[in-house]
Order: sequence, then C-alpha cells, then structure tokens
Amino acid sequence: MTESEVTKTEYLKGPDQIIPSDVLKTWEPTGAVKIKIGKRGVDAHTPISVPSLLKKAADKFPDVKALCVKRDGVWKSITYREYFAQVCNIAKAFIKLGLERFHGVCILGFNSPEWFISDLAAIFAGGFASGIYTTNSPEACEHCAKSCRAQIFVVENQKQLDKVLQIRKNLPDLKAIIQYIGKPTSDGVLSWDDVMDLGKKEPDMELDSRLIRMAANQCCTLIFTSGTTGPPKGVMLSHDNMSWTAHANSVNIDFALGKEVIISFLPLSHVAAQMSDIYMCMYSGVTVYFAQPDALKGSLAATMKEVRPTVLLSVPRVWEKIYEKLMEVGKSTKGVKKSIVTWAKSIGLEVCERRQKQDFGKPLLFPVANKILFKKIKMALGLDRCKIFISAAAPISNEILKYFHSINIPLTEIYGMSESCGPHTVGLETAFKIGSCGSTPPGFYTKLINKDKDGNGEICMYGRHVSMGYLHMEDEIHEAIDDEGWLHTGDIGYLDLDDFLFITGRIKELIVTAGGENVAPVNIEEIVKGELPCIGNCMLIGDRRKFLSILLTMKTDMDMETGELKDSLLPTALDWCQSLGSEAKTVQDVLKGPDAKVMKAIQDGIDRANSKAISNAQRIQKWTLLPKDFSIPGGECGPTMKMKRSFIAEKYSDVIEEFYNE
Repeated sequence: MTESEVTKTEYLKGPDQIIPSDVLKTWEPTGAVKIKIGKRGVDAHTPISVPSLLKKAADKFPDVKALCVKRDGVWKSITYREYFAQVCNIAKAFIKLGLERFHGVCILGFNSPEWFISDLAAIFAGGFASGIYTTNSPEACEHCAKSCRAQIFVVENQKQLDKVLQIRKNLPDLKAIIQYIGKPTSDGVLSWDDVMDLGKKEPDMELDSRLIRMAANQCCTLIFTSGTTGPPKGVMLSHDNMSWTAHANSVNIDFALGKEVIISFLPLSHVAAQMSDIYMCMYSGVTVYFAQPDALKGSLAATMKEVRPTVLLSVPRVWEKIYEKLMEVGKSTKGVKKSIVTWAKSIGLEVCERRQKQDFGKPLLFPVANKILFKKIKMALGLDRCKIFISAAAPISNEILKYFHSINIPLTEIYGMSESCGPHTVGLETAFKIGSCGSTPPGFYTKLINKDKDGNGEICMYGRHVSMGYLHMEDEIHEAIDDEGWLHTGDIGYLDLDDFLFITGRIKELIVTAGGENVAPVNIEEIVKGELPCIGNCMLIGDRRKFLSILLTMKTDMDMETGELKDSLLPTALDWCQSLGSEAKTVQDVLKGPDAKVMKAIQDGIDRANSKAISNAQRIQKWTLLPKDFSIPGGECGPTMKMKRSFIAEKYSDVIEEFYNE
C-alpha cells in the first residue's frame, strides 16, 4: 500500500491493527508492509504494537523495578507501572509541542531513563524514535534529523545541546529542544521537568487519537547505520519487527520473567542495545540499571560490582579490557598458586570442549576448580549472578573467547545487523562453537547464496525481524531486500554440519588481486592478530594489486576523557615486548631505530600466519607498523569500532603506495 493510499484511508482499530498490505518492503514514512506470520511456534506469535508491549509489562510487572539510575550518589528507581505513566505523559507533551505523526524525535545523549522514555514516547505519539550517536559531529546530527524530518530534539547536556544549536537554523521542521540533564541556559530550550509537567496537564484525548490510528505493520523506530560504508541510512523498523524480535529472543535465551537484571551502557543509537535494553526488558520485566556516562572510560567495573547483573551483553572492546585486566593480575601469580590456577583453567577448557560437543557433564574435579578460582573471579568482577555472557557488534578473537571459557565465563557471540533488529544468529552456553556466531533460532531463517567451492556464500536472512526498508531510499532497499523478503547482508560465511554460522568476510571488503584471486581479508587479519598478541588492529591491502600487504597497529592506552589513543603500550603489548628482551614502552620506542627484536618477532608472526595460507596469493609479502592504533576520534573506526576501510586506505595512501613502488 502506498503512502497516499494509507493517508487517504482511516484505520481506527489501533494500536495493534494490521493495515492491509501485500508488499514486504517500503521506503515511505507512512508505508505499511505485510507481516510474515507463520502457522506455529514463534512464527505465529500475535503481532502487537510497542505501546501494547509496554502496557502488558505494566500490567504483568506493575511493582517490579523497571529503570534504576544513580543521581548524586543515590540510586533512584521507577516501577513498570510508573514507567508506562511517564511515557504517556511525555508522549502527550510531545504532541502539545507540535510532534506530528511520521516525524522524528532525535535523541542525543548517554543511556538514561529519559532516553528510554523519550524513545517510547515518540512511538506512542505516532512519531519515529531516532537515536543519534553521541560521538556524531553536528553535521552528522543534521543528516539524521533532516532524514526523519525531526520536530523534537532531546539532548543530554550542554555538550550535546551545542551541536544542535549549531545546526538549528538548518532544520526547518524542528519545533522543540529538550535538555534532560542540568538546567538549560539557552533560550527556547526546555528542561525535562518542564516537559513532564506539560504532559501531566494535557488530556488523554489526542494521545488516544494517535494510538487508535497506529498499526503493528508500520514504522515506529529509525536506526541510523553507523556510516562505515557511506552516509548513514535510516533503517525503518516496524512495531512488529521490534515486539516480535523481543519475544523470540527472550524465549530463545530463556529470560526469567520479572527476575533478570542488566546494566545499560552500550550506545542506544545502536539496534543491539535498544533490543536488549529496551525491548527484551519490556517483554520479560527486566530491571535495568544505568551505568555512569563514563562507563566505557573505567567506571563500568564499579557499577558491575554494585549491580551484579544476571545478563551481560557487551562489545569486544569491553571484553578485551576485562581480559587485559585479568591478565595483568595473573602476572603477579607465581609458584604453586600459578600452577593451581593453570590447572583450574584446564578444567574450564575441558568444560568448554564438552559443551561444544553437547556434553553438559562436568569433570569430576570441577567443583574444586570452581571454588578456588572461578567463583572468586566472578565475585571480583561483579558477575557472580550472571548466567548469560554475550559479545556483539563486531568480531572478537578466539583467544579471548577461550580465555573466558577457561575461567568458566561461557562467552558467546551474536550476529545481526540494524536491518534485522539486531540478533539473527545466537550463541548460547548450551549451543555454541568457538569462532562461530551461533546458530539460527526458531522463527529466524538463514540461507547462503552464490557459494564457492569451500561452501562460503553471501548470508541472507528472513523472518519477522527483517526491516521494512530504508527511509526515502527506494533504490537502496531493493538492493538490500529481494522480492521474496530475504535480506542480503553483504557478509560472507559458511554453515557447518551442525548449522553454526561462521563469518569469513564481507562482499564489499573482498579483495580481488591483480591475478584475479578472491581474498576475504577478515580471516587473514584474525590469524595475524592471533599470532601477534601485541597487535591492536590490522588491515589487509591488495585489491587489484600484485600481492598482499598489511597495515599493523600496536595495542596502546586510551585517554578516557577524549577517546584519543596514547603512545604508551597496553600491558599485553608491553609484556610481549619484554618477553623478547625489548625495553620498548611506547610505539615510538619500537619505531625508533626501529627496535630490531620487535620487528623480527612481528615478521616471524607474519611468517607463521603465511604458513596457514591456502594459496601463495593469500600470503602477506609486506607490512608496516603505524604510529597510532585505529580509533573513533582518528576517524578509522565507526561508533561500533568497525574499521572504515576506505577511510583508512585514503588516510594511509602514501604508506600503501610505498608497498608497491618497484
């Protein structure tokens, strides 16, 4: 059904109604799509809107703590009943401030109750919730706001407000700016309390009018892609996309209703955080604790000890930081104690091996290892109650996965994308393989197309979690979703005999050498990092070139305030250098001279990686060590820490050309 057809016809049985439609994708803000309802199991789950999802939570878990935040050193909380009431109040205020249906509410700030409430209030009012990365420049914020015709901007503080004030004159649809932390000092900017009071005074009539016009198969949320492959696209996700995916994943992961506890700290502009922190929590009555704004700069560890979550979803960088800290502690362990720790970790790895073979029996001496090591580590980390440990958003090394399994923290991976509401394949403690992204849960469907002789093909997804389309981008959505509703991810991978998915590359990143050899860079890069624990990032070069080369960076400290990377080596890299007899403590120490011991060891690691190559064309012939690791401030990484390959290639074009100068 087209935008004009939907606009002309009044459907007044919302919010859970389904507007008749035969199309599986749309790019129009008012468009409606066909819901792929199955005949049994999770496929057949009755579609509901986001407002109904929260209303059910308020009815089922009225007195369960929903949102908890520490302000001025004191934890404050609201129940699910209060959560629903506050969302309704803010929705009424948004309508009063001029929010029209199918227009955006942009939210720019760190995770907080106000972020959640603004997001859901935008949806209740018939608008589009549109989260923006806090690291975005004013220009990037403007792009997102213009895309969704934003009429309201909700910002955290003065720092984020300044970005909006810079672009306000370029946003003709903008009607209100709201600051939710601190007292606004700029003209025309409303405080959170002002908006809450405004909503309380408004009658329910207009909100009810919006709700009855709502449909489960229309867009409610926009997720802007991170922009690693071009300008951010607004991924249109319907009510059914979000509510069904929350249902299917909560059932698959087996959340205990009304009992789980999580910490919200990953960027809510990313679909993984929204699905886990907002939607699955609504479905299962989870208590959400908000980390401090400097969580990723160091305070998360203290919050974990205080909150003791039962589920921990994080990105590889956080797991790497925990790993590095534990390795640093392990360095001081000597003698008999070290032998005992090594033995206990061998028990943990045996458990890991058994689990991968679907053998859930424990070694005879597991209780001993658990008592002397595993429990103590979990207590120290604040993970003694945690039963689900997940890494998402980017690849994580097998070395780190194995380490966590060795201390009985069964860390698994999830694979998905913005266009699939987040999770598509899921690794569970009861169903995982090291190096895989898990298997496809019930209700989700995976197929591989254009497979090569080794079984690698493009990964395609199907199910009720596949998005409606890209806002105002007709050509792009036809490229991404075919006429049967399959989402073509652009990722390359294979399914093993047990249907576990392994990612091996990305079509747009595929290197085709001058000799016509197809090379997937991800596998080779991971092998190099596995051989060289000092390496932070590496990027393979060789498209239309005679041979492969690689850019390398070393692991270095980060300025916790700015995110800028320092010159000083992280303990992992420092220990590695010292094991070689090198006295280097910074990247510059290595590059000065250069340090012959370090350079030889890197070459030895490259040689070991080359010994695993499947052909001569996949061997690395040249490499260089860059003076700085890749980062968000440096421009080499997007908000989820994925490498921007084209940016890196351009930034270091002179270095790359040196590889190929005869």
